[in-house]
Amino acid sequence: AEVTDRLGLMHYTKVLKLLIDIEYVPPTSDENVTVTDTKFSNVPVRLYLPRQPSDGLRRAVIYFHGGGWCTGHPGMKSYDFLTRRTSNRLNAVVVSVNYRLAPKYRFPIQFEDVYSVTKFFLQSSVLSQYRVDPDRVCVAGDSAGGNLAAAVAQQLLEDSEVEHKLKAQALIYPALQALDLNLPSYREHENSCMTPKSFMVRLWSDYFTSDSSLPEAMASNRHVPAESSHLFQFVNWSNLLPEEMKKDHIYISPVYRSSELAPEYLAFLDPRAAPLLVSDAQLRGLPPTYILTCEYDVLRDDGVMYARRLQAAGVPVTHYHAKDAFHGMMTFISGPASLAVGHRLLNRYIEWLNENL
Repeated sequence: AEVTDRLGLMHYTKVLKLLIDIEYVPPTSDENVTVTDTKFSNVPVRLYLPRQPSDGLRRAVIYFHGGGWCTGHPGMKSYDFLTRRTSNRLNAVVVSVNYRLAPKYRFPIQFEDVYSVTKFFLQSSVLSQYRVDPDRVCVAGDSAGGNLAAAVAQQLLEDSEVEHKLKAQALIYPALQALDLNLPSYREHENSCMTPKSFMVRLWSDYFTSDSSLPEAMASNRHVPAESSHLFQFVNWSNLLPEEMKKDHIYISPVYRSSELAPEYLAFLDPRAAPLLVSDAQLRGLPPTYILTCEYDVLRDDGVMYARRLQAAGVPVTHYHAKDAFHGMMTFISGPASLAVGHRLLNRYIEWLNENL
């Protein structure tokens, strides 16, 4: 994708979408789960309804796929496998959201799509229709989907229109901030195979704007205006990371950019795009949280810092750090070694949901 983009043949996201189209599987029911494509609040979703009997109301998981806000689909083979297994193992209703993608649609469209689906599903009439317990609903997502899940959980705390609140949130190697792209994890895994820093910068910038100066500034960590300097306290890794992850890295103070910037350029300062940027007070009241981080991942430190901040705010947190895994591994279901680790991560996630939802 990168090569075809640099040669001017095709934008990298179009190449990735072509590859994802090859992975597409239609909604196919089996003996355990009924699968259909439908719409909630005019947003396409893939719905998984378990067929096994239930003594009472069911649990539910609203899932947001990854793909850097630019790619991905609930109908990808890997996501269909993940959500189908979740529904079957938990005897739970699973709603997998097919939100609109960048660069055709930019922030906050993706957030608005997943938030509107969540609000729609949390209505008493809808929960009743699918025989879901109003007190046992979770939001979950991986990578960019983890970003969206965290943002949705925060927003729901402030939304007086939502009668039913979340029981839990599960964030799988989430991207939680684009303020500081010079974290130890970004330094150590700058050239990783799955999420090199250059690729993550492109995804972040394409999420927000077509302004070519943003990725250039992000790459050198010179994209934050001085008047937003107070936000760095929320992502200061020298205070938030455990010693074993700091290693010999030295914290470097940011170099600020001119404040004469377009609003879409500055969208990375919006907590709906960067859930780590909210105050400690805004974290209180969030539901029990599961966070998976992987050692070989530029996003590792985002998840670790959020776990630390949530714990300090009194939120029950289960943080599982996979020292033998790379980004995307929970949905990486090809290859014998990856398959074993991926299944382990998926099973831990489902086990946590089973105990906490």
